Amino acid sequence: MVFSSLLFLFYFLPAVLLLYFLVPKKLKNALLLTVSLFFYAWGEPVYVIIMIAVIVIDYLHGLRIQRMRDSGRPKAARFALVLCLVINLGILAFFKYADFIIDNINLIPSVSIPLLGISLPIGVSFYIFQSLSYTIDVYRGDVKAQPNIINFGTYVALFPQLIAGPIVQYKTIDRQLTERTESFDKFGDGVRRFIVGLGKKVLIANSVGIIWTNISSSYTSSVPVLTAWIGILAFTLQIYFDFSGYSDMAIGLGKMFGFEFLENFRYPYMSKSITEFWRRWHISLSTWFRDYVYIPLGGNRRGLPLQLRNILVVWVLTGIWHGASWNFVLWGLYFGILLVIEKLFLLRLLEKAPSIIARLYTMLIVIISWAIFAFDDMSQGILFIGSMFGMRGAALYDNTSLYLLLTNGLLLLIGGFGSTDIPKRIVNRLETILKSRPALVTAGACAVLLGLSALCVAYLVDASYNPFLYFRF
Repeated sequence: MVFSSLLFLFYFLPAVLLLYFLVPKKLKNALLLTVSLFFYAWGEPVYVIIMIAVIVIDYLHGLRIQRMRDSGRPKAARFALVLCLVINLGILAFFKYADFIIDNINLIPSVSIPLLGISLPIGVSFYIFQSLSYTIDVYRGDVKAQPNIINFGTYVALFPQLIAGPIVQYKTIDRQLTERTESFDKFGDGVRRFIVGLGKKVLIANSVGIIWTNISSSYTSSVPVLTAWIGILAFTLQIYFDFSGYSDMAIGLGKMFGFEFLENFRYPYMSKSITEFWRRWHISLSTWFRDYVYIPLGGNRRGLPLQLRNILVVWVLTGIWHGASWNFVLWGLYFGILLVIEKLFLLRLLEKAPSIIARLYTMLIVIISWAIFAFDDMSQGILFIGSMFGMRGAALYDNTSLYLLLTNGLLLLIGGFGSTDIPKRIVNRLETILKSRPALVTAGACAVLLGLSALCVAYLVDASYNPFLYFRF
């Protein structure tokens, strides 16, 4: 079940909201846990058992780590943490990387190990990382172990952010699990955020995604330069509006139930460096790797050489987290090397350069990265990048290129405009101008949101293309 489906919008969500506000406060988490497991089981009827196992294992390990800390037995607490890490990462490695490892072992002459053919549980990378943050924080003493398994299960399985994040660290919502408050204002903010996210996903991401799918599925090494650029620009917009739209919907749903999740995107395509880009893109993942990998490795506290090593380690792991394919390893290493170069000297030059130059540099680097990211076959990705720059004698354009530009150019411009903070600044300016007429502002906002909702529903009624890109991670 996905947020951008009629089943979710007209059946699941209304029923859950009705039940949530009818049950007493002490039963709200039990209800959320039940419906979240149902939500996951709808698409993963077998693998919901894996999620329940992760909840039970990490809950028990959290209690044990807390007992060992309280009794002055740090070595026993460390052993419990390591065991928890091994189990969780073992589950993730088995389901996500087993066939990838076997595939590479089979490259050895005379070795032929049958692939396991195991399908990847949806969202497993997200909820395992989320659950691990809890046990690590308990070990560090940043939080106390959660004594109630219902509350802990709600944290791990909460359906708004279960499938594709944001990755919520336990310490950020510890108190919200028992002390959150619901209000009309918060609910209204949540509805607004959800509808905006739905519009980003359904109206923009799906539309530009069709462009990319058509170009990439028929890709040949002789594709014209213009066609390649139209395709990769479409994918650049698709992955942003798809993932940020999902995050908006997750944050909005959280507000409806009284939760406050941290932001996951802050207009990353406006960045003036790759360093800044990764402070704005998938913030919850970057924060997770910073808190649980980069800083424990020493961060920037042990001199520049080790800091650069730590950056590369983090970004190779970030690439691997995204998928069991060498293109993701290359993608992570690509960003790691660029971040090292910026740390050494390039960031200082970018800070002195005109904003337009810094932004163009950043977008060029990011667009090339999406070409690496999009093709599981690295050779295809490299060939596509070559087509973007006219290598191997590729034509500048052909009739198909011009047709694609004429029929999709406006959509790409709208997407590019929408990926900046300009629309938000325009809305804020209008609200300031009309602040003496709050009724008009409210009526206008309601009309826009209702119109946006109607457009999304009309699209979904007849839509056959409605993927979420980050579900496969």
